[in-house]
Amino acid sequence: MRRSLLLLAASLAIAGPAFAQPAWPTRPVTILVAYVPGGPSDALARALGAALSPAIGQPVVVENRPGANGAVAAGLAARAAPDGHTLMVGASSILTINPAMMRNPPYDPQRDFSLLTLAITAPNVLVAHPSFPPRTVPELVAWLKANPGRASYGSSGIGSTEHLGLELFAQRTGTELTHVPYPGGGAAVQDLVAGNIQLSFLNIATVAAQVQAGTLRAIATGGLTRHPMLPDVPTIDESGLPGFEGGSWHGIIAPRGLPEPLAETIHAALVTALREKETEARLTRIGFAVAATSRADFATQLDKELTAWRGVVRTAGITPQ
Repeated sequence: MRRSLLLLAASLAIAGPAFAQPAWPTRPVTILVAYVPGGPSDALARALGAALSPAIGQPVVVENRPGANGAVAAGLAARAAPDGHTLMVGASSILTINPAMMRNPPYDPQRDFSLLTLAITAPNVLVAHPSFPPRTVPELVAWLKANPGRASYGSSGIGSTEHLGLELFAQRTGTELTHVPYPGGGAAVQDLVAGNIQLSFLNIATVAAQVQAGTLRAIATGGLTRHPMLPDVPTIDESGLPGFEGGSWHGIIAPRGLPEPLAETIHAALVTALREKETEARLTRIGFAVAATSRADFATQLDKELTAWRGVVRTAGITPQ
């Protein structure tokens, strides 16, 4: 860690004169989080801040600004000065699903932000109450076709990755499920454990403990490879739906207009901090995989998912609000 931080400090020192840009940072850096403390976005921001602060020589302040499905924090980020002192954790639901679900989104993820890096990814897990008969994806598809609409699945809300993920599953398999939205993933888990609903497709960080304890049964995961926390659980991809992915990711964004040399400097600092052993261990313990992508790869991922989710919403007949 010490060696990489020294290399980062050296690169920051060189970057300023080389590109004739103002020094960064000159004051504390704020990372906006669109949700209350304790969730995935908050966990990423705090882990990142702990590694980033000593490298850049300034405090990193995590500011939680929940509201309007992330639009409150996104609006603040879009209106902030493009000087690198305001960053935001952009969850996939904020950047790719909200625009598909809103009639007049208050922000445009492709226009209003500088995309810095896709930081972490995590699959959703298709979980069932232990009494629900199907144990594999083929068995589930067969059961759903024999019992159209009889299985209820819970999500953390309309327009969440869990909601649209199972809408996509239903479209791919020609099946019908009944959606029951909850105010959060925790509430959906409680009702699923109680047997009030049959299925859910929740983030691995939300359900891994229940699966390991046996109070929920994992049918498959939404990643393209098996997850180390649930190594015996197959993916949906390997269970008969090639290429199927379902999960979430979190990236770091900044206001539009961030000067190119400064964007490159901040990207280098973020990637170095994310790849520190302590940071990676802290994030993988709760189920995340560190991505730390290039800026171009982040933009490609966002564009691809914006197109995909708009297609899912349109095919499902969901009316944007």
